[in-house]
Amino acid sequence: MTAATLPHADLIFRAFADPTRLRLMNLLQDQEEVCVCDLMNTLDLPQAKVSRHLAYLRRAELVETRKDGQWVYYRLAPSGSAFHAKMLECLQCCFAEVPELQADRDRLCGGDCC
Repeated sequence: MTAATLPHADLIFRAFADPTRLRLMNLLQDQEEVCVCDLMNTLDLPQAKVSRHLAYLRRAELVETRKDGQWVYYRLAPSGSAFHAKMLECLQCCFAEVPELQADRDRLCGGDCC
C-alpha cells in the first residue's frame, strides 16, 4: 500500500467499524440495487440514520447511487483498486458467518416498498 492509498484505506476501515454500515453493506452485497425505503424497513431504522450511514459509505466509495424521481437506489460500487476488491471479498466471507446478517438478508423485501 502506498502513501497515496493510505487515506482511502483508513476511510474504508472506518466505514467497516460501524454495525449499521456493516448491515447496509450486507444487504447490498447480493442485490443489483436497493431503495433507501427497503433498507429502512429491513433494518427497522429511521430514514435519517440510514441516509447518514449510506452517505458515509458513498464518501468511502463503497456504494453508488441512482436517483429515480423521489427514490434513491444504492448498490455496491465497483472495486476501484485491488485493496478495495480484497476488502469487499473478505467482508462478504465474514457476512456468511453472522446469523444476524443472514436474518437481515432474509427480511429484505426487495422492491416491495416503493
